[in-house]
Amino acid sequence: MSVSRLAKGVLSSLASEPHPSAPRLSGLETLPRPRDVLRPGFLLGAATASHQVEGGNDNDWSEWEKGSFPDGTPHIKEGQVSGAACDSWNRFADDVALLRELGANAYRLSVEWSRLEPEEGAWNEAAADRYLEGMRLLRAQGIQPMVTLNHFTLPRWVAAQGGWENERTVEWIAAFTRRVARKLGGEVDLWCTLNEPNVLTTFGYMDGLWPPGVKDPKRGAQVLARMLRAHARMAAELREHDTVDADGDGQATRVGLSHHVRIFQPATRSPLDRVLAGFTDRFFNQAVVEANRTGRIQLYAPGVADIDEEVPGLKGSYDYLGLNYYTRDMLHSDLRSPKLSRLTVAEGRPVNDLGWELYPEGLYQVLMRYGREGLPIYVTENGMADTSGERRPDFLQRHFEALVRAASEGADVRGYFHWSLMDNFEWAEGYEPRFGLYRVDYSSPEKRREPTPAVATFQALARDLGLEPRARTDAA
Repeated sequence: MSVSRLAKGVLSSLASEPHPSAPRLSGLETLPRPRDVLRPGFLLGAATASHQVEGGNDNDWSEWEKGSFPDGTPHIKEGQVSGAACDSWNRFADDVALLRELGANAYRLSVEWSRLEPEEGAWNEAAADRYLEGMRLLRAQGIQPMVTLNHFTLPRWVAAQGGWENERTVEWIAAFTRRVARKLGGEVDLWCTLNEPNVLTTFGYMDGLWPPGVKDPKRGAQVLARMLRAHARMAAELREHDTVDADGDGQATRVGLSHHVRIFQPATRSPLDRVLAGFTDRFFNQAVVEANRTGRIQLYAPGVADIDEEVPGLKGSYDYLGLNYYTRDMLHSDLRSPKLSRLTVAEGRPVNDLGWELYPEGLYQVLMRYGREGLPIYVTENGMADTSGERRPDFLQRHFEALVRAASEGADVRGYFHWSLMDNFEWAEGYEPRFGLYRVDYSSPEKRREPTPAVATFQALARDLGLEPRARTDAA
């Protein structure tokens, strides 16, 4: 990469970086009513992922859960395994009932590649039929499915052959996408190819905390590039093989991905903090978005990666941009770290149970920033770990205020999916973090779901949008 291109990239990242003194949001009473601002057909829903809720999955993650790091520390907190999870595979109708009780008109969920293709070329038609039945049930209840094709996990046979480090995985996941599109396309119009490729890259190939447990930033950058190549292939397969307009809006297929965005701000006025915040922002936040605009994968990190390649079919491959937003980080330069920095929380700021800063004004900032891309935006994840459930109503209310504010100022926001519908298996953190609108009693045979206080908040938002929550007994 030339010095001029490097400087331009850093400066553009710093220019788009929200300033720490950006104005805080006022209350919803000072904003237009949501129904007067948000587009007709706005999607208000919740989100889950197959491995986190279905139970009974057999993939690279279920294998990882059994292991430990070299120092003996279990891969998953307290040695927990996903096991039966929320048993949603067998209790999907119960989950649909929760959605109707909320007044939701959309549900973001994923299909499990390892369940559909447990061995290379061995397609599980019974599992595919079960997924189709679920999509039909959602449609019958007036709920739009947004289907994620890959939410972190891989079949064991893919992982055994190198996973995302094997170029053949692009072909394998394209073939998988083709079969899912043909099977579910009659009920699904809204597709998400990949969930958070930047997060999987960071935790799985840089920090070594997720499978496959690699600590090599250079390999991580190559994996991120390969996942973007896979997205381009998956998008093409969806558009070719899902030709049925399920909801009658004139579009048989709308394709995007879910991109995790964190706000990185320099912790001090140090020039090094500012430069590294810019590099981090560009690598983590910007590269995935720019790939759609330019058709090029451009990844640069000092001494780690210098990738610049054009990918057929990548340019313009997003019909929408999905944004997963949770928090901001203050970045301190640390030349002893492989990533040259460490992240902290701004002093005195409130945090969730995982220590993430609660920063609702950040959602407004990212919606305005990425609204400039000219794409419709769905907030595909937003939520907080809150065991008590008492702070979640304010979190939900204030983040929805941020969304309404952004929409009132021109951001083309088409939907909001709260993470998550119910408590679930939260990857390396196991079952301790509670993100659900509904609390799950894992000790009960039926994995009983009970409403948290945020359910009433969600229902109020739904009513304001003209949606009708229904009692659970009438829902499914």
